[in-house]
Amino acid sequence: MADNKKEQERAELHRAIWNIANDLRGSVDGWDFKQYVLGMLFYRYISENLTLYLNKRMADAGFKDFDYVNMSDEEAETARQEMVSTKGFFILPSELFANVCRNSSQDDNLNETLEKTFKHIEESASGSESEDNFKGLFDDIDVNNKKLGDTVGKRNEKLVKLLQGIQGMKLGSNYQDNTIDAFGDAYEFLMGMYASNAGKSGGEYYTPQEVSELLAKITTVGKTTVNKVYDPACGSGSLLLKFAKILGTENVRDGFFGQEINITTYNLCRINMFLHDVGYDKFDISLGDTLTDPKHWDDEPFQAIVSNPPYSIKWAGEDNPVLINDPRFAPAGVLAPKSKADLAFILHSLAWLS
Repeated sequence: MADNKKEQERAELHRAIWNIANDLRGSVDGWDFKQYVLGMLFYRYISENLTLYLNKRMADAGFKDFDYVNMSDEEAETARQEMVSTKGFFILPSELFANVCRNSSQDDNLNETLEKTFKHIEESASGSESEDNFKGLFDDIDVNNKKLGDTVGKRNEKLVKLLQGIQGMKLGSNYQDNTIDAFGDAYEFLMGMYASNAGKSGGEYYTPQEVSELLAKITTVGKTTVNKVYDPACGSGSLLLKFAKILGTENVRDGFFGQEINITTYNLCRINMFLHDVGYDKFDISLGDTLTDPKHWDDEPFQAIVSNPPYSIKWAGEDNPVLINDPRFAPAGVLAPKSKADLAFILHSLAWLS
């Protein structure tokens, strides 16, 4: 019965996503538009995550009718410092997804409202331990993009549809009580849908769930726990997060580590972590070229490394004389050919495996 309910919830969620995609199809290419859908999904997630956390705390303290959504911004400010320390971010009640969505159809300056809100969320983490995990997360949601419409009014019409579509997705009044991992499942379905339509380029962003699960199971044979998991070409993080599903997030003791060269994919990976309920202190995703500028020297070795690196692409190789002395490549006595960066990724992974 539980499995039946789970499949029904999943099917209903996927239908809702298709409806949003159909409503918004047209001026913006589907593969580009994923950034708007996923960005708004993330915005709803962190808004509800913060609201549910505060509501539960107040209910436990005896204030059963408290709802953070209805609190004034002035009163809410008293919780800012503690929430940034606990959650890694802070959102004023007026800037919560639920309130912005409710007022969206009457807001002639909706694009400005969203732009300001995203900026404030990012700024809330500035100077804190979570700063790197929130910095630039909303950069790919350009609410003033002319592809949304050639006037502010037309762009806002699209944004209203987008907000209301995400609001209409049945992700549960309490996402943790859902029989499916609703936010995470929505992310994976969207990425799979858009990647298949994008053809070859889609593989840069997304590894199919079946492939991710197989690789994660092979890597965890005989293990019930690992210290940390690493992907040197992490894309949107689907391989990393399979460990959370197979072992349980709590059994990846020191967290999830990855590096990605594409800034859009880097942002998607960080969003993916949050949507799968991985706290800001449990992941470290970096931007840059893993082969020439690896970011996790201080974190290696890793007990589990899994990757779907870009095959047969070019890299600096022998053109960079310093690389032959790099401790990741030096033991081989020769660098991978310049046209075979995947071989360099293998050497890199072997060097950092515990």
